[in-house]
Amino acid sequence: MRPGRLRATAAILLAAAATSGRAGDVPGAAIVLEARIELLGRVSDAAPPRFVLLGDGRVFVGGTDRLQAGRLDKAAMSGLERRVERVRKLPGLGESVSLGGDASRRFRLRLLKGRTLDVVVAGDPASAPRGLEPLAGLVEELLRFHHPTLRPWTPERYALLAREGELLGGCRPWTFEIPLRDALIRPQAVEAASASGWPTGANPASVCEGGRRYVVTLRPLLPGEQP
Repeated sequence: MRPGRLRATAAILLAAAATSGRAGDVPGAAIVLEARIELLGRVSDAAPPRFVLLGDGRVFVGGTDRLQAGRLDKAAMSGLERRVERVRKLPGLGESVSLGGDASRRFRLRLLKGRTLDVVVAGDPASAPRGLEPLAGLVEELLRFHHPTLRPWTPERYALLAREGELLGGCRPWTFEIPLRDALIRPQAVEAASASGWPTGANPASVCEGGRRYVVTLRPLLPGEQP
């Protein structure tokens, strides 16, 4: 790939990420962890969240484009709540924290049960200083989260968003009932059936329409979440 084309592609994907919007408000969510995906050819903000725990025990674990869902029992819920409380008690915890190590690694942790805590975490959890170990430990646990009830989960809806730009390779026609002009303004909710055959999550598609090319993403929506 030519360096100029590589830089142009990266710029387009960064612009798409800047406007695609992160995970919205998931009704009943108690914990939400999002992670930036640093992979060429991906739109990080269109990826599903890495971890979402609802107040009723339902849990969702995401990757680049797919999700698993399960349910925690009271013991597992209580264990997580104890670790969350240790994070809440950290003195001087602000809206952003650096853990040290690789600063390109970025996470957004939202603790939504009770007093809301919304913090952007940069760095490697393994490099955290002693005073931030409860925060780093919780982030690392959620990133690696596994539970025997987890099974593949297919969303019923996606957040469809388009931005003008050119990706390498060919392009496909616009097949959604929603007009392209609407998806250029803000994310639009579409049913999963209409997204069949399209790349989803952080994997973008290239669309040709009216002599122009567009970068299109489909972010999975969790139950009750709006685009």
